[in-house]
Amino acid sequence: MSTVPGQAIFRDVPEPRRVGLSQKVWNSRFDYLYVAPALIVMLIVIGYPIYYTIELSFFNTPASLALSAKQFNGLDNYVTILTSPVFWKVTWQTVLWTVLSTCFAFMIGLGAALALHREFAGRGVLRALLLIPWVVSAVAASYVWKWLYHSDFGAISAMLTQVGLIDKPINFVDNTNTSLYALIVVNVWKEFSFAMIMLMAGLQTVPDTLLRAAQVDGASPWQRFWHVTFPHLQGVSMVTLLLLAVQNFNSFIIPWIMTGGGPAGSSDIWITHIYQLAFGRQRWGVASAYAVILFLVMMVLGYFYVRALTKGDDARAGA
Repeated sequence: MSTVPGQAIFRDVPEPRRVGLSQKVWNSRFDYLYVAPALIVMLIVIGYPIYYTIELSFFNTPASLALSAKQFNGLDNYVTILTSPVFWKVTWQTVLWTVLSTCFAFMIGLGAALALHREFAGRGVLRALLLIPWVVSAVAASYVWKWLYHSDFGAISAMLTQVGLIDKPINFVDNTNTSLYALIVVNVWKEFSFAMIMLMAGLQTVPDTLLRAAQVDGASPWQRFWHVTFPHLQGVSMVTLLLLAVQNFNSFIIPWIMTGGGPAGSSDIWITHIYQLAFGRQRWGVASAYAVILFLVMMVLGYFYVRALTKGDDARAGA
């Protein structure tokens, strides 16, 4: 025991012994036993397919041979993909599909959320109607829109012809210049309801006192939105954008049912191209390499998604 002038008397207290990782695992062994069945199922259902896909990406699998007769070729599949002009074309179309679908679905959803946030007669009915695109099956929606886009029997071309905007029917999905954008319209229609729900939940967190104070100070509606409402929506907006981007990268039903990647590959995106390579041409090795590249992109998006979810927790922990 030592005495320091002007300070309290401290006793020599031994530092707590640090517990190693193995000791922590051993101390929590019963907790791991409880979650072991779920972990085993995840390893079988998720872990093994990922491992086998990565392994298969390093093999050549000619269509004339059985999958068991695969031949190791190292990184040749990745080199073939990255040096192929088809890959860069499909990548550009995937970027267009993802960015335009995500941005327009978010903007329309934001507008709908702001409109429905106010009290007015029939708001509940309008909310229910705007939720229909989200709850409708993607398969059913694809076939309905395929009929609407039909050049001979489609309702869209018929209405445009009747009002005099066009002279003859338009081939929306059978034209290489318009097929991808026609699919983006369908995808935006299908997804904006999700963005609307997420942003409506975010609007509930905006304090009314701040909005009233800004209105008393003479702020315009745009100024109240930009300086008061939007800052409170940044967290939910980031999460919504990332979820939409992840979903669009993995979107398969609408492009496959409506065009199958055609015509002439003009609406082909990564996920449909992988499907064609694997189950159409039976090029399992190249398709697996494509899948690995897509998996890496999804991991990057997943990282930012987790960062967006835990941003608030980190800020509170730092405070």
